[in-house]
Formats: sequence, C-alpha cells, structure tokens
Amino acid sequence: MNEIAGFQDSQAQQLREAIRALVRRFSLAERADMSCCGMTVAQAATLEALTDGALRLSDLGKRLGIAPSTLTRNLTRLEERGLIRKEPDPIDGRAQLVALTEAGFKAGREVRRQEDVFARSVLDHLPQGSTVDALATLENLLIAVRSASETCCPGAYEHLFNSTQISVTGGHHE
Repeated sequence: MNEIAGFQDSQAQQLREAIRALVRRFSLAERADMSCCGMTVAQAATLEALTDGALRLSDLGKRLGIAPSTLTRNLTRLEERGLIRKEPDPIDGRAQLVALTEAGFKAGREVRRQEDVFARSVLDHLPQGSTVDALATLENLLIAVRSASETCCPGAYEHLFNSTQISVTGGHHE
C-alpha cells in the first residue's frame, strides 16, 4: 500500500470512529433527556415529526424510518397518554391520520426545550470563537454523507434528507 492510500485509510477510520463516538454520546444524552419526559427517544421523534401537522400512518413510518409494528407500539403508548389522536383521512377513508393533541404539542415543546438546552451546552464547551466554523464543518460533513449515501444506495436515505431540510448553520438548502 502506498503512503497516500495508507493516510487516506487512516483518515477514513478516524472519521468513522469519531462519528461512532459522537452518535453514541448524543444517543446516551438523548435517552437521559427523554427519560426525564417519561418517553422513549422514538416517541419523542414521533412527536417532533407531527409538529407540522397530521400525517398518514405510512408517511409517519417512512419519515421516522421505522417498521409498522414499532410505529404502532409507539403510537399506542402516545395515544394512551393523550399525546396523539388518530382520525380518518378525509381524502382516503381507508387510511388514518395521526395528529398531536394539545398535550402532545406541549410535550413536544418540552422535548425541544431539553434538546436546545443540551445543544447550547455542547456549543458552550467549544473553544471560544469556534462555533461558526464547527457548524460549517458539520454542514459540509452532512452534505458529504448525503452525496456518499446516494452513490452507494440511491434513494435509501431520502426519508432522512427532505429537500427543504434546515441546515445546521440555520439556513435552508435544496
């Protein structure tokens, strides 16, 4: 193996390990935050997905990237707590829509508040003056991940990247 290829392999391994550590740490922090709200991470993600309005069950499952059986279990628990309601789809009577109740909107706002507090804490631990660069680098990394994902698995991750997704630097990108 030549020296350049070895260096590139080393960088690829470093990136993989850094992302894995970052995902694990955020996942642990997210679980701790959500347990304070009395819900799982998946239930919190469901509330977040419904904040813009009611969705068909199939669309909600696709947006969350979870199996129908998992979605059904999560919705049952959220419905038992009075956070969501199911209603007939006015366009297709065979389908159901899922919507947040007022209590669901309130719980969703609390989840978002806790996520914002944690994100602010992370930013506060960055070296002074490096926040803008860190966010720009993260934005570039997300763009690269999307491009690489499309190269290896076209369309497989589309539910994670919609065309009006808000970038980490606060703007929208197409």
